[in-house]
Amino acid sequence: MVDAHRTFVIVGGGLAGAKAAETLREEGFTGRVILIGDERDHPYERPPLSKGYLTGDDERDSVFVHEPAWYAGADVELHLGQPAVHLDRAAKCVVLGDGTRVHYDRLLLATGAEPRRLDIPGTGLAGVHHLRRLAHADRLRGRLAALGQENGHLVIAGAGWIGLEVAAAARGYGAEVTVVEPSATPLHAVLGPELGGLFADLHREHGVRFHFGARLTGITGQDGIVQAVRTDDGEEHPAHDVLAAIGAAPRTALAEAAGLALAEGRGGGIAVDAALRTSDPDIYAAGDVAAVRYPFAGELPSGEAPRFTGDGLPEGRLRVEHWANALNSGPAAARAMLGDEVRYDRVPYFFSDQYDVGMEFSGYAPPGVYDQVVCRGDVSKREFVAFWLRDNKVLAGMNVNVWDVTEAVQRLITSGVTVDPHGLADPAVPLERLAEGDSRG
Repeated sequence: MVDAHRTFVIVGGGLAGAKAAETLREEGFTGRVILIGDERDHPYERPPLSKGYLTGDDERDSVFVHEPAWYAGADVELHLGQPAVHLDRAAKCVVLGDGTRVHYDRLLLATGAEPRRLDIPGTGLAGVHHLRRLAHADRLRGRLAALGQENGHLVIAGAGWIGLEVAAAARGYGAEVTVVEPSATPLHAVLGPELGGLFADLHREHGVRFHFGARLTGITGQDGIVQAVRTDDGEEHPAHDVLAAIGAAPRTALAEAAGLALAEGRGGGIAVDAALRTSDPDIYAAGDVAAVRYPFAGELPSGEAPRFTGDGLPEGRLRVEHWANALNSGPAAARAMLGDEVRYDRVPYFFSDQYDVGMEFSGYAPPGVYDQVVCRGDVSKREFVAFWLRDNKVLAGMNVNVWDVTEAVQRLITSGVTVDPHGLADPAVPLERLAEGDSRG
């Protein structure tokens, strides 16, 4: 039976919010747990939206975090399809779109992120898509199937993970695909030029066309339907549908209006400490919206020492938009809300599946941070592990069609040991031994 003397409120109906609610109950919290989500669907996981569900391999019900009946069984009160529009910190309540005021003793903001929009003419035409929500995936899945049947053409703005995964799904349906990307290679902001070309080659082998070094400047149509796109170098590409895959922005409006501290630079987000606590001691943040100090990068990318803002929170944070962060930070925030000692210092991790290539990436090493890339294995066969190094210390690692090495890769990152690049490249030298500072075979 619920004891109504304490109320914990979670704003955000995604994976982070749902796992936080689950953890509160598993840890024995007997007060009210209220979960507020602006979508009508029950909380779900987002990776299938560009992977198994989009390709048609998985059914719609497989994306949900819990069965709908779980929430009632766990005494978690749901407010679905109801956005939180105001946060009154003085009164400690959240105001919903219909005017309902929900009191909290402690609050978790897991509001996530939203897709960045194309700021060009023609985005109001039928056939322009974003992919962030289940409703988006429902619509796009149907369109990809239709394009495949009709030999239709999809243009994707952006060669990041979402853009490439949708390109692979579209080719699986038989659709024609062109990807327009301003950088010289796919995934440039994550992998740099050294490994981005590998994914360009992979997609070209499956019939995807790339237009690098260009941005969309307009979408043209007839009778309200997409017909073509134009780029800033004067080219035009036929299109029946367009996907904007140009990144996501944290949903911080509620926090900002309430005066909570936000992170500066590197993706923004709500600034939190190691316990995922915001500048208000009764409010926490988790998932895509939370910006956490990253402890494994050494110096900041700018080369500056960490700075401290007026609220005492250090800058040099990362905001991680991947599944593992939502999976782990929601429960961590829940435990911190309960008063446990929490230090959230997970190594960023994500995975991707494209055609017959599966990969896992751990760490943080955008261009300008690392000074060399070392590979072990056979890159030509797409069976290898790549490492991004700075001063012979591993900042990030990616295993491609090589499995059961993520723990060792992350240990190399967190240990901060200096490694011998030759030993790192040698498959005969165990990664576990390198993490201990031993480069012998």
